[in-house]
Amino acid sequence: MLRRFIYAGVIIVLFAGPAAAQDTFGIPVNQQKAPTQEEIARQKATDDAYNKTMKKIPDKNSSTDPWGNIRPTTSATKGKQQQN
Repeated sequence: MLRRFIYAGVIIVLFAGPAAAQDTFGIPVNQQKAPTQEEIARQKATDDAYNKTMKKIPDKNSSTDPWGNIRPTTSATKGKQQQN
């Protein structure tokens, strides 16, 4: 009977260790202070510069075919089909 209590105690201690490690013990975590006016202005300037840069990038041309010069043209395939 005493052996069961000892085993139960050991199991409880083994499970309590990782659970206690997850607690912050009163340490403030993930607290953010309010941004200052200088930080807000810097962030706005960064965002504006990013938006201006993104507008300078041309739109992607979806009709580009990297294998276009490798494949035979459609007229060449039509000519072969007509000969058969």
